[in-house]
Amino acid sequence: MSSKDNFTPEEWKQIVQSPMLAGLAVTAADPGGLWSAIKEGSGLAKSLVEAKMGSAEADILTDIASTFDTSEGRRMAQDEVKDLFRGKKAAEASQAAVDRLGEISAIVEAKAPEQAAAYKDWLRATAQKVAEAGTEGGFLGFGGEKVSDAERRTLADIDEVLG
Repeated sequence: MSSKDNFTPEEWKQIVQSPMLAGLAVTAADPGGLWSAIKEGSGLAKSLVEAKMGSAEADILTDIASTFDTSEGRRMAQDEVKDLFRGKKAAEASQAAVDRLGEISAIVEAKAPEQAAAYKDWLRATAQKVAEAGTEGGFLGFGGEKVSDAERRTLADIDEVLG
């Protein structure tokens, strides 16, 4: 039985969007331009590849990554995230993503408690990878800092909502 069978289709949609939300919360906290966004997107992709390789602690991670393997799965997650961010400024979008992560985390905790800790740790690691992938400030990728103050605050907020 797949771990996604524990959830309704609507809950699964939300769970699948969670790694994107973790990454975009950090990216929107301190938008660093196109080059930074590309680098930060690679952090998200790396996290999904690692999850796809399997997790002894949580099948849910493999199921999420497998869903992203399909164009339908990616589109489903992207559409949900677009709807959440529509009409919001960057800081509002970041906070909305953090809030949604808290809601989704509670669903996983309630319906798959044996996998919740690994799931939450993976989301934290995903957000951290995204934060460390780009450089904030500086000029043309030179100088600046790996993780800005705004990104650190967002990482702390993510940690708080995940419990």
